[in-house]
Amino acid sequence: MGAENAAVILRSASKAIAFTGAGISTASGIPDFRGPKGLWKTYPEEFASINYLSDDPRGFWEFYSTRMGSIFTAAPNLGHLALADLERLGIIKVVITQNIDGLHGLAGSRNVIELHGNMRRCYCSKCGAPYSSSEVLRMIGSGTNPPLCTCGGVIRPDVVLFGEEVKMMPKAISAANSSDCVLVVGSSLTVSPANSIPYLVKQHGGRLIIVNEERTPFDEIADLVIGGAAEDVLGELVAFMANRV
Repeated sequence: MGAENAAVILRSASKAIAFTGAGISTASGIPDFRGPKGLWKTYPEEFASINYLSDDPRGFWEFYSTRMGSIFTAAPNLGHLALADLERLGIIKVVITQNIDGLHGLAGSRNVIELHGNMRRCYCSKCGAPYSSSEVLRMIGSGTNPPLCTCGGVIRPDVVLFGEEVKMMPKAISAANSSDCVLVVGSSLTVSPANSIPYLVKQHGGRLIIVNEERTPFDEIADLVIGGAAEDVLGELVAFMANRV
């Protein structure tokens, strides 16, 4: 009944947005960060920080290249595809994601705000020249670590590292302020400032739907909480929305 109840709420909204976290991508083979088997249970967050990149670029890329390589074997799952379907149906206006895997775009979502960047892109930390991540991985595979730009600068991933500002927050806040419903999928809602997005929607009188396998700090203020795998719940949700049952 959870997906059916979510459909009822979304049908009553005119400016619904989605807010996604790592849990929507686990079915694509990308591990989450803060779950029981999350990445940061194995490695310290410092390995993905701007300070570590500055102090030890070789060590940074030894860690990050392995993480980056995993995205090229990942494909959008039913959860990503369902959100793209909800956008095509005119239900979801914007997808705001904490994820850096680029799978929403590959699934067909067109209006995506990538709060923390996109791991499929890189750029030179000195001159700003763009590089594809596949190109950077080839450099590292051939023995060039850290990967260097033609200007001599160290190339870095086009993501928000720990210790850096989330530059896309103003755009996400604008979307939240004009939204009357937010569908949260696969987020622990523990990462600041990103977790302020669903709170803003509620603060302005909007509805909050949470789809997550674990409990979140926002469950108590949510209008609906659905425990389950993102791909399963969203698949059911699309079926209800498309069939109008």
